[in-house]
Amino acid sequence: MDLSHPILSNFSIKQWSEEDRPREKLIYRGASSLSDAELLALLIGSGNREESAVQLCQRILLSVSNNLKQLAHLDISDLTQRFKGIGEAKAVTILAALELGKRYGNDRHIVKEVVRTSQEAYALFRPILCDLPYEELWVAFLNRGSKVLMKRKFSQGGTGDAPVDLKLILREALAQLATGIIVCHNHPSGNVLPSLQDDTMTQRLGRAAGLMDVRLLDHIILSEDDYYSYADKGRIAQP
Repeated sequence: MDLSHPILSNFSIKQWSEEDRPREKLIYRGASSLSDAELLALLIGSGNREESAVQLCQRILLSVSNNLKQLAHLDISDLTQRFKGIGEAKAVTILAALELGKRYGNDRHIVKEVVRTSQEAYALFRPILCDLPYEELWVAFLNRGSKVLMKRKFSQGGTGDAPVDLKLILREALAQLATGIIVCHNHPSGNVLPSLQDDTMTQRLGRAAGLMDVRLLDHIILSEDDYYSYADKGRIAQP
Protein backbone atom coordinates (compact mmCIF):
# COMPACT_ATOMS: atom_id res chain seq x y z
CA MET A 1 0.00 0.00 0.00
CA ASP A 2 1.36 3.42 -0.97
CA LEU A 3 0.75 5.69 2.01
CA SER A 4 1.93 8.71 0.07
CA HIS A 5 -1.22 8.59 -2.03
CA PRO A 6 -3.39 11.60 -1.06
CA ILE A 7 -6.48 9.46 -0.60
CA LEU A 8 -4.84 6.63 1.34
CA SER A 9 -2.56 8.73 3.55
CA ASN A 10 -5.25 9.45 6.15
CA PHE A 11 -6.75 5.96 6.25
CA SER A 12 -6.79 4.45 9.72
CA ILE A 13 -4.86 1.21 10.11
CA LYS A 14 -8.15 -0.70 10.41
CA GLN A 15 -8.97 0.42 6.86
CA TRP A 16 -5.73 -0.95 5.42
CA SER A 17 -5.69 -4.33 3.74
CA GLU A 18 -4.99 -7.04 6.28
CA GLU A 19 -1.58 -7.90 4.83
CA ASP A 20 -0.41 -4.31 5.40
CA ARG A 21 -1.48 -3.99 9.03
CA PRO A 22 1.51 -4.11 11.43
CA ARG A 23 -0.10 -6.62 13.79
CA GLU A 24 -0.93 -9.05 11.01
CA LYS A 25 2.45 -8.56 9.36
CA LEU A 26 4.16 -9.52 12.61
CA ILE A 27 1.96 -12.59 13.06
CA TYR A 28 2.39 -13.93 9.54
CA ARG A 29 5.83 -12.62 8.53
CA GLY A 30 7.65 -12.14 11.83
CA ALA A 31 8.77 -9.04 13.73
CA SER A 32 11.77 -8.50 11.45
CA SER A 33 9.42 -7.69 8.56
CA LEU A 34 8.19 -4.53 10.28
CA SER A 35 9.80 -1.11 10.02
CA ASP A 36 10.78 0.83 13.15
CA ALA A 37 7.69 3.01 12.71
CA GLU A 38 5.43 -0.04 12.46
CA LEU A 39 6.92 -1.57 15.60
CA LEU A 40 6.39 1.68 17.50
CA ALA A 41 2.85 1.88 16.14
CA LEU A 42 2.08 -1.51 17.66
CA LEU A 43 3.20 -0.16 21.02
CA ILE A 44 1.10 3.00 21.01
CA GLY A 45 -1.95 1.38 19.39
CA SER A 46 -3.50 4.50 17.86
CA GLY A 47 -2.59 7.82 16.32
CA ASN A 48 -4.61 11.03 16.28
CA ARG A 49 -7.41 12.46 14.14
CA GLU A 50 -5.02 13.48 11.37
CA GLU A 51 -2.57 10.56 11.42
CA SER A 52 -2.61 6.81 11.78
CA ALA A 53 -0.37 5.29 14.44
CA VAL A 54 2.23 4.42 11.78
CA GLN A 55 2.24 7.96 10.34
CA LEU A 56 2.59 9.45 13.81
CA CYS A 57 5.50 7.15 14.58
CA GLN A 58 7.13 7.97 11.24
CA ARG A 59 7.00 11.65 12.22
CA ILE A 60 8.44 10.92 15.65
CA LEU A 61 11.32 8.99 14.11
CA LEU A 62 11.89 11.70 11.50
CA SER A 63 12.35 14.21 14.33
CA VAL A 64 15.36 12.21 15.55
CA SER A 65 16.75 11.46 12.08
CA ASN A 66 15.38 7.90 12.30
CA ASN A 67 17.93 7.17 15.02
CA LEU A 68 16.62 5.01 17.87
CA LYS A 69 19.49 6.05 20.13
CA GLN A 70 18.44 9.68 19.76
CA LEU A 71 14.83 8.68 20.42
CA ALA A 72 15.96 7.08 23.69
CA HIS A 73 17.34 10.47 24.76
CA LEU A 74 13.87 12.02 24.72
CA ASP A 75 11.88 12.10 27.92
CA ILE A 76 8.16 11.87 28.59
CA SER A 77 7.58 15.61 28.30
CA ASP A 78 9.42 15.73 24.95
CA LEU A 79 7.10 13.12 23.50
CA THR A 80 3.84 14.37 24.98
CA GLN A 81 4.41 18.06 24.21
CA ARG A 82 5.80 17.68 20.70
CA PHE A 83 3.51 15.03 19.26
CA LYS A 84 -0.26 15.20 19.21
CA GLY A 85 -1.69 11.82 20.09
CA ILE A 86 1.14 10.85 22.43
CA GLY A 87 -0.05 10.99 26.01
CA GLU A 88 1.84 10.00 29.12
CA ALA A 89 0.84 6.32 28.87
CA LYS A 90 2.06 6.02 25.27
CA ALA A 91 5.27 7.91 26.05
CA VAL A 92 5.97 5.57 28.98
CA THR A 93 5.37 2.55 26.73
CA ILE A 94 7.82 3.83 24.10
CA LEU A 95 10.56 4.59 26.64
CA ALA A 96 10.05 1.26 28.41
CA ALA A 97 10.43 -0.61 25.11
CA LEU A 98 13.64 1.29 24.30
CA GLU A 99 15.04 0.49 27.74
CA LEU A 100 14.28 -3.20 27.25
CA GLY A 101 16.11 -3.08 23.93
CA LYS A 102 19.07 -1.45 25.61
CA ARG A 103 19.17 -4.10 28.33
CA TYR A 104 18.94 -6.85 25.73
CA GLY A 105 21.94 -5.32 23.98
CA ASN A 106 23.72 -5.16 27.30
CA ASP A 107 23.17 -8.88 27.91
CA ARG A 108 24.45 -9.72 24.43
CA HIS A 109 27.63 -7.65 24.74
CA ILE A 110 28.72 -9.01 28.12
CA VAL A 111 30.23 -12.25 26.93
CA LYS A 112 32.90 -12.48 29.62
CA GLU A 113 32.37 -12.86 33.35
CA VAL A 114 36.08 -12.30 33.95
CA VAL A 115 37.57 -8.79 33.62
CA ARG A 116 41.34 -8.44 33.63
CA THR A 117 41.98 -5.56 31.22
CA SER A 118 40.70 -2.06 30.67
CA GLN A 119 39.27 -3.13 27.30
CA GLU A 120 37.22 -5.84 29.00
CA ALA A 121 36.06 -3.35 31.61
CA TYR A 122 35.02 -0.96 28.85
CA ALA A 123 33.09 -3.76 27.13
CA LEU A 124 31.36 -4.52 30.44
CA PHE A 125 30.06 -0.99 30.97
CA ARG A 126 29.76 0.47 27.46
CA PRO A 127 26.27 -0.90 26.68
CA ILE A 128 24.97 0.62 29.92
CA LEU A 129 26.55 4.06 29.76
CA CYS A 130 27.65 4.99 26.25
CA ASP A 131 24.55 6.85 25.04
CA LEU A 132 23.24 8.44 28.24
CA PRO A 133 22.73 12.25 28.14
CA TYR A 134 23.74 12.51 31.81
CA GLU A 135 26.46 11.00 33.97
CA GLU A 136 26.09 7.76 35.88
CA LEU A 137 28.71 6.04 38.02
CA TRP A 138 28.79 2.25 38.24
CA VAL A 139 31.03 -0.17 40.10
CA ALA A 140 31.90 -3.79 39.32
CA PHE A 141 32.84 -6.00 42.27
CA LEU A 142 35.37 -8.77 41.55
CA ASN A 143 36.75 -11.77 43.41
CA ARG A 144 40.37 -12.94 43.46
CA GLY A 145 39.89 -14.71 40.13
CA SER A 146 38.79 -11.42 38.50
CA LYS A 147 35.25 -12.76 38.13
CA VAL A 148 32.52 -10.12 38.26
CA LEU A 149 30.37 -10.80 41.31
CA MET A 150 28.00 -7.91 40.70
CA LYS A 151 27.78 -4.51 39.04
CA ARG A 152 25.68 -1.67 40.44
CA LYS A 153 24.87 1.97 39.80
CA PHE A 154 25.84 4.27 42.66
CA SER A 155 25.02 7.72 41.37
CA GLN A 156 23.34 9.71 38.64
CA GLY A 157 24.12 13.34 37.94
CA GLY A 158 23.71 16.05 35.35
CA THR A 159 25.72 16.54 32.19
CA GLY A 160 28.97 17.20 34.02
CA ASP A 161 28.96 15.38 37.33
CA ALA A 162 27.80 12.26 39.15
CA PRO A 163 28.35 12.74 42.91
CA VAL A 164 28.96 9.50 44.80
CA ASP A 165 29.10 8.39 48.42
CA LEU A 166 32.28 6.32 48.70
CA LYS A 167 31.06 4.67 51.90
CA LEU A 168 28.24 2.99 49.97
CA ILE A 169 30.72 1.50 47.50
CA LEU A 170 32.93 0.12 50.25
CA ARG A 171 29.95 -1.25 52.18
CA GLU A 172 28.84 -3.16 49.08
CA ALA A 173 32.38 -4.44 48.50
CA LEU A 174 32.37 -5.95 51.99
CA ALA A 175 28.90 -7.40 51.51
CA GLN A 176 30.00 -9.09 48.27
CA LEU A 177 33.29 -10.28 49.82
CA ALA A 178 34.98 -8.60 46.87
CA THR A 179 38.74 -8.26 46.68
CA GLY A 180 38.72 -5.76 43.84
CA ILE A 181 36.52 -3.05 42.38
CA ILE A 182 36.38 -1.31 39.01
CA VAL A 183 34.71 2.09 38.85
CA CYS A 184 33.25 3.41 35.62
CA HIS A 185 31.36 6.54 34.64
CA ASN A 186 30.50 8.24 31.37
CA HIS A 187 31.18 11.70 30.00
CA PRO A 188 28.19 12.76 27.87
CA SER A 189 30.36 15.41 26.19
CA GLY A 190 32.40 12.67 24.52
CA ASN A 191 35.63 13.97 26.07
CA VAL A 192 36.97 11.10 28.16
CA LEU A 193 39.80 13.01 29.85
CA PRO A 194 39.33 13.01 33.64
CA SER A 195 38.40 16.13 35.54
CA LEU A 196 39.99 17.29 38.79
CA GLN A 197 36.95 15.89 40.61
CA ASP A 198 37.50 12.52 38.89
CA ASP A 199 41.13 12.50 40.03
CA THR A 200 40.21 13.38 43.60
CA MET A 201 37.51 10.73 43.84
CA THR A 202 39.82 8.07 42.40
CA GLN A 203 42.56 8.88 44.92
CA ARG A 204 40.17 8.93 47.87
CA LEU A 205 38.48 5.68 46.90
CA GLY A 206 41.80 3.94 46.29
CA ARG A 207 43.11 4.93 49.72
CA ALA A 208 39.89 4.01 51.52
CA ALA A 209 39.54 0.67 49.74
CA GLY A 210 43.14 -0.25 50.54
CA LEU A 211 42.46 0.16 54.26
CA MET A 212 39.77 -2.50 53.91
CA ASP A 213 41.96 -4.90 51.93
CA VAL A 214 40.04 -4.17 48.72
CA ARG A 215 41.94 -3.08 45.61
CA LEU A 216 40.75 -0.34 43.30
CA LEU A 217 41.70 -2.07 40.05
CA ASP A 218 40.72 0.68 37.61
CA HIS A 219 38.57 3.72 37.00
CA ILE A 220 37.20 3.86 33.46
CA ILE A 221 35.77 7.03 31.90
CA LEU A 222 33.95 6.25 28.69
CA SER A 223 32.09 7.66 25.73
CA GLU A 224 30.47 5.79 22.86
CA ASP A 225 33.72 5.31 20.95
CA ASP A 226 36.53 5.86 23.43
CA TYR A 227 37.60 5.39 27.03
CA TYR A 228 40.22 6.51 29.54
CA SER A 229 41.75 4.02 31.97
CA TYR A 230 43.50 5.21 35.14
CA ALA A 231 45.21 1.81 35.38
CA ASP A 232 46.56 1.97 31.83
CA LYS A 233 47.95 5.43 32.56
CA GLY A 234 49.65 4.16 35.74
CA ARG A 235 47.47 6.33 37.93
CA ILE A 236 46.11 3.63 40.25
CA ALA A 237 48.22 3.39 43.41
CA GLN A 238 49.46 -0.14 43.99
CA PRO A 239 48.96 -1.67 47.48
